[in-house]
Amino acid sequence: MPDAIAAICRKFRVTGRVQGVFFRASTRDVATSLKVTGHATNLPDGSVEILACGDAAALRQLAEWLESGPPMASVSGVESSPAECAIPSTFSTG
Repeated sequence: MPDAIAAICRKFRVTGRVQGVFFRASTRDVATSLKVTGHATNLPDGSVEILACGDAAALRQLAEWLESGPPMASVSGVESSPAECAIPSTFSTG
């Protein structure tokens, strides 16, 4: 779990061909390697929502990765906004 004092949280919404291409599982793997916690969830409109909590540098790295995602994905856009929430202890997919 990130240090609660240093951790910040951001919400991302990724659009394009991002469902059915291992986007959530790949995001979990990248986030875990960066010591980022949160979740990735498919939305009914075909996009993926990501809540990510960690230090600023790790969130920048995750945001860069989200711009392209895993090899089978075709990302057309990434929206980002600050998020206020309890900091999760792991990164999950749902």
